Amino acid sequence: MVRPMSEGTDRLITMLTAFDARVQAAKEGDWSRPAPCDGWVARDVVDHVANNILNITAGLSGAAPQAISADEDIVAGWDRAFAAAKSVLPSADTSQNLPGPMGPMPAEMLIGRLVSMDTLVHTWDLARAVGGDERLDADAVAHAYEGIKPMDAMIRRPGVFGPKVECPAGADLQTEFLCFLGRPV
Repeated sequence: MVRPMSEGTDRLITMLTAFDARVQAAKEGDWSRPAPCDGWVARDVVDHVANNILNITAGLSGAAPQAISADEDIVAGWDRAFAAAKSVLPSADTSQNLPGPMGPMPAEMLIGRLVSMDTLVHTWDLARAVGGDERLDADAVAHAYEGIKPMDAMIRRPGVFGPKVECPAGADLQTEFLCFLGRPV
């Protein structure tokens, strides 16, 4: 039985497509450039997003995740993760629980809220690191920001998000969103 894509999986595919554009636009020498994520370089951003996707698609399909190795070409690793997302997500049963950063949660919520938002902010991180297009889809930003604001206290932990940074007066929504997630814009 082929299931129609859920709102969350559709949103994630959209976010991954935007992230893919930044990956494909990066130059070979860009992967070691510093990223806005403390202690990360551009390659680390791609590795993080790709491995999140590989873990989710493996969980949804019942397979063992095949993480990107340290010596794997990062673009090839990303291409593998993106292909898995496009293959698995459209027909995935998102009613099942998957491991999330705060414990098991319904796949639809994990995918549609947390992983989509994480991919969105890391799209900006990657663009900032490699000198790419930093503009994010305004509707995606509004949706992600609305969904993450109530989780403020939960996301302020090591390995999730650091403290908010002061937002400039009169900032646009993308800047507010990025500052909320600890990005100095």
